[in-house]
Amino acid sequence: MSSIFQPDGRPMLIGSFPLDDHAATSRLIMEYTPDIPLWAQLPIFPEEGMIPQFLSGMPAVAERDGKTFIDTADDGFDAELLAFFEDYMAASEDPDQLDRSRFTLTEATGKGVRALLETLAGMQTPPFAVKGQVTGPITFCTGVKDQDGRAIFYNDSLRDAAVKRLALNARWQVRTLSGPGCPVIIFIDEPALAGFGSSELISISKTDILVCLQEVVDAIHDDGGLAGIHVCANTDWSLVLESGADIVNFDAYAYFDRFILYGPQIVEFLNAGGCLAWGIVPTLEPEEIQSETVETLYSGWQMRLKQVEALGLDVRRVFSQSLITPSCGVGSLSPDLATRVLMLTRDLSARIRQSF
Repeated sequence: MSSIFQPDGRPMLIGSFPLDDHAATSRLIMEYTPDIPLWAQLPIFPEEGMIPQFLSGMPAVAERDGKTFIDTADDGFDAELLAFFEDYMAASEDPDQLDRSRFTLTEATGKGVRALLETLAGMQTPPFAVKGQVTGPITFCTGVKDQDGRAIFYNDSLRDAAVKRLALNARWQVRTLSGPGCPVIIFIDEPALAGFGSSELISISKTDILVCLQEVVDAIHDDGGLAGIHVCANTDWSLVLESGADIVNFDAYAYFDRFILYGPQIVEFLNAGGCLAWGIVPTLEPEEIQSETVETLYSGWQMRLKQVEALGLDVRRVFSQSLITPSCGVGSLSPDLATRVLMLTRDLSARIRQSF
């Protein structure tokens, strides 16, 4: 874990946006969070959904009756699986091959990355950091199904392939976005972890989850990137805090009372140099987005900060190891509401930074 990344309450965004133009979205990002630009996922394009965006490159991908799945019953499945792992070994041993491998984002799925690279090329001074994102292995492996509708998480070979596909994609992103020479942050987006402990994930152990997460985190670290984990609701936060990630992004607006229950793990995480990304700007309910102001959110953040301080932590240190974010991506909102979330995030960060 990095102990030298100190964002001092800077604003940062989550990946999705409700627009249909990557260049315009990149300009919007630069307007509100120029210190930490990111590449945008635009879910209005089906190929940029959380699952489809990272599915290409997996073995035996098939489509039938409008559904995409992994066809383990196909005669060529074993040969495709073997070819996948051969490609994985080659790219792992020589990461310079990643650009030409199945582990990148494609022409269709990587438009946001290309728009960010164009933005970075036009900047006269490097930003504070650059951000990318990858769908988390638990969300991906429970979301992708085989021909019988069974999640590939329960197929050991396919789970291993999926985790490795995501890990090398994250590593490719670190290398691709490292041009400006500033820190590269890759978020592992794990909405499915909100179901940990529920009937939906009842048969998945904490150990299984940690092994998957840590493989992606380690890949990000291999090329000097910073790994963040984003869960947009409640979860077993000990899982995330103990994953080896450098940044933990949590919904501080709606679920702070659950997060703070993990006091010892929060203290250990911050003492080890980890950063908290406070998802303090609401994104779920339009009424909340409209009614909250910078001052109401600032007041709420101060109250939450006092509870973190009560764990025995110095508030100035917590501030130095904090980022301010929306509670989730804004891809499902109207453009006007999404822009308001961006404005609140930027201005709340500025208010917090001014107070320190």
